[in-house]
Amino acid sequence: MKNLETLELDQDAARQYIDARAAFLELERTRKSALQVRGGMVWKTVENKDYLIRTSPSGGQKSLGRRSAETEAMYQTFVSKKQTTEERLVSIKAAVAKHERLNRALRVGRMPNIAVAILTRLANAGLDDYFRVVGTHALYAYEAAAGVRFASEITATRDIDLLWDTRKRVMFAQRLAKDSPSMLAALQKVDKSFQIIDDQKYTAINKDGFEVDILRRIAKDGDPHPVRLSHAEDDFWVVQAKRADDLMNAPTFSEVIVAENGSMARLHTIHPAVFVSFKRWMANEVDRDPLKRRRDELQADAVEWALTERLPQLL
Repeated sequence: MKNLETLELDQDAARQYIDARAAFLELERTRKSALQVRGGMVWKTVENKDYLIRTSPSGGQKSLGRRSAETEAMYQTFVSKKQTTEERLVSIKAAVAKHERLNRALRVGRMPNIAVAILTRLANAGLDDYFRVVGTHALYAYEAAAGVRFASEITATRDIDLLWDTRKRVMFAQRLAKDSPSMLAALQKVDKSFQIIDDQKYTAINKDGFEVDILRRIAKDGDPHPVRLSHAEDDFWVVQAKRADDLMNAPTFSEVIVAENGSMARLHTIHPAVFVSFKRWMANEVDRDPLKRRRDELQADAVEWALTERLPQLL
């Protein structure tokens, strides 16, 4: 039973979200297609013989063979696909930008701008697959999918919890190094005022008091401990969290969310049923702050209602 006031999304806002979400999904698909035609193809003459060369954005080259009917076809197909994809990308980016303006005008979103900007930065850097949003910010994904708005008393927060997958730490390090010298540096591309808290090394805070916490599972199966996200001395030292392994192994739930300013991003979190179970467990922890226990219960109730009444296909 619903025991919190849960508001239906305004009809105009709901229609706008559906259209904006569709445009964002198409942008994601087009960007994936664009990855397949990154770099270029050129003909290179060596000892009076033409070879088809595939070039990478970093300047690498790979020969695809001597000029022939087959390589000619490969070249024409690549050039045509690259042109079509680039034109499509320009068009869909313009459409998404228009939808973001409409999102703002119709007040479609309410996730904090800084949180959405962080998710966008992670996605653009190719780092989003290594994190899951857990805690209060996950509610924005659930309410977007359900077409409702949860009571502000349970969604208001000044920090975002990112659960880091230690099992992918080697691949993460390689990807991070291509983008930034440290995880903190990656965050500072969103807001240069982010700094690690001296006595809480798993937290970065900006000038407005918004915090980013990075959590990990309790060390097991050869996990390094303690662990820093990069070799930079001022980077995050990731904190161990109880039952974080359960969250990392839980089914993924992903949804397009909208910021207060209309911008959009994809939020990766845990299945809402797992969120409910985890919050009920937290609410019964004897060392949990009583005020936080009450909030845990309210969040679990709200998501359970949304899951049962609005998202039964996920049960």
